[in-house]
Amino acid sequence: MHFLSPDSPFMRGLSNLVDAIWINILMLVTSIPVITIGAALSSGHDAARRAIIGEGHVTSNYFRAFRQNFAKSTLMWLIFGPVAAGLGAAWIFLQITPLLIPKFAFTIVWIIGFEWVWALQARFENSFGRTLGNAYVFGVSHIVATLGMVAIDAVYLALIAACWWYMPQGLFLLLLMGYGTCVMLHIPLLERVFAPYTRQSATTHDDANWLNGGSNQPDSTAGTDNHAVDVKSEQHA
Repeated sequence: MHFLSPDSPFMRGLSNLVDAIWINILMLVTSIPVITIGAALSSGHDAARRAIIGEGHVTSNYFRAFRQNFAKSTLMWLIFGPVAAGLGAAWIFLQITPLLIPKFAFTIVWIIGFEWVWALQARFENSFGRTLGNAYVFGVSHIVATLGMVAIDAVYLALIAACWWYMPQGLFLLLLMGYGTCVMLHIPLLERVFAPYTRQSATTHDDANWLNGGSNQPDSTAGTDNHAVDVKSEQHA
């Protein structure tokens, strides 16, 4: 049957789901020290992108990216982690009406940065400050992609909450799929945005063409914007 063919959309989707679950497990294990969560998030983005285009092996890709991104991603997590803890405490304990607007504002700023900074660190070679700044440049200038990623994460959190209250037996499956699945769903949105900056024709795999917006031709404007033109070198396992 055609849908059981290795190249069918169904089988590729199933393969991507299995890869997403394994990436999620790797992210969970490497996040146990807590301080390594940033490196795990960056590595998850890199491994998910390479899994979709069929490049290398998920585990080797993940740990290679973990080593490459560890220093900068850890510094970024030392910003995003404590800020997240502070915002969570503010929402729980500071139930003061005049603080609602600042809490919403800081939460939105945190979410925008969080959705982009790990993907940018995984995809581009830039300084710590430039990567952090680019997260907000991309997050605001590509607001549709930002909202799409936020919606994916929100649906996942809503499913967890619904399972918690109405079907606890489904929690294990959702947690097994985890944020790795969300990252896998983010990748097409991210790669369509990054395509003009990567200067790659994406001719090596059908999914690579799809990720870059459906065109096999290099973007003639690539490199004209200075947001993030220093693409990390592609390495094959």
